[in-house]
Amino acid sequence: MDISREILQYLHYHPQSSRDEIAKGTAFSGSDATIKRILAAGVQKGDIIVEGKARATRYCLSSQAHLLMPLDLDTYFALDVDDRQVQTSFNFNLIREQLPAVRLFTDDEMEHLQELQTEFHRHISEMTDNEYRKEMERLGIDLSWKSSQIEGNTYSLLETERLLRESKTADGKTKEEAVMLLNHKDALRFILDNPDYLQTLTVSHIEDIHQLLTKELSVDTGIRHRRVGITGTNYHPLDNEFQIREAMRDTCELINGKENIFEKALLALVLLSYIQAFSDGNKRTARITSNAILIANGYCPLSFRSVDSIDYKKAMLIFYEQNNICAFKQIFIEQFEFAVKEYF
Repeated sequence: MDISREILQYLHYHPQSSRDEIAKGTAFSGSDATIKRILAAGVQKGDIIVEGKARATRYCLSSQAHLLMPLDLDTYFALDVDDRQVQTSFNFNLIREQLPAVRLFTDDEMEHLQELQTEFHRHISEMTDNEYRKEMERLGIDLSWKSSQIEGNTYSLLETERLLRESKTADGKTKEEAVMLLNHKDALRFILDNPDYLQTLTVSHIEDIHQLLTKELSVDTGIRHRRVGITGTNYHPLDNEFQIREAMRDTCELINGKENIFEKALLALVLLSYIQAFSDGNKRTARITSNAILIANGYCPLSFRSVDSIDYKKAMLIFYEQNNICAFKQIFIEQFEFAVKEYF
């Protein structure tokens, strides 16, 4: 790891540090002039904020760096869940102040995504309606399988295809597993039949998608009234129904206010999972809502087929615990590229 990145990592966990504290904390062996130059470069780039003067000078991360800098996930998750330094409570400033102020994708990332989107448009313009529907059906099967697998469903991809195409359940599987997959199919069909449904995002639209995904699964509908815990983390979502609904409205306002469709879709993916507005089915709802935003705006949807479930969960946990979106953003970019290349 280069020293600039190491300094950013140190400031992530030790805000308001002096230059001497940074040097000791990172085991920096260079001169004082060198570390001053590195810090000044970080300030100019917009990653570091300086407070105070002379001996009282302190350094901390900007919102941009806190949200977007790469974190070492292997080192982070090598620590036991109780040994990790995390933000245990919901960050009210995240949706109202921090995320509105940053661009989530770099210029290079945007250029890459736009080139892929152009390729997608070119390919579908050469397809008949029937060919397009078949590709969407194939992507939908893969999405239903992977989205359910992330939630612990044990159906294989082949078993999922048989269930969704032929309505044949797999031996040795529970009824609930089949219902979860069939609900994905229904939700995706609804989105494809109503492509403009999420042109503007509302809380009631999100609740509708959640209801489709959790039908006949003994899951309470609507915004939850009770506390929920998340396995593998000490992050505790909001437990007040009024605050949950307020956070959902703020999220809709944030997403609707963004012009960039990729940012809209990425924010839906992470924030609906972060808020945990429902007693169950939050990540499934986030994935379908995100895809509905892409479809509503003529963008290629994601199947997530090639993502490793553990990597997905780690990227989500690092956002819960550190409000850092970098790992999840990389998954989003990789899965958008995979979808354009694989299906269309």
